[in-house]
Amino acid sequence: MASVFNILAIVAMAAVVIVLIRGLINMMRGGSGNTSNKLMQARVMLQFVALVLILITVWLTRGGG
Repeated sequence: MASVFNILAIVAMAAVVIVLIRGLINMMRGGSGNTSNKLMQARVMLQFVALVLILITVWLTRGGG
């Protein structure tokens, strides 16, 4: 079960990196401020999901469940 959460955490971290890169590209090209705001909100939410998945993985691997 911990391996499933481990894989999900890796996928979530990869999604964070992708959204971060898209946001940086949008800023470098002088894109819309609205788009930058949406990408930042998505990045923060993905970081929260990744953190929760990492904590669940640690809890499961230490014998919590």
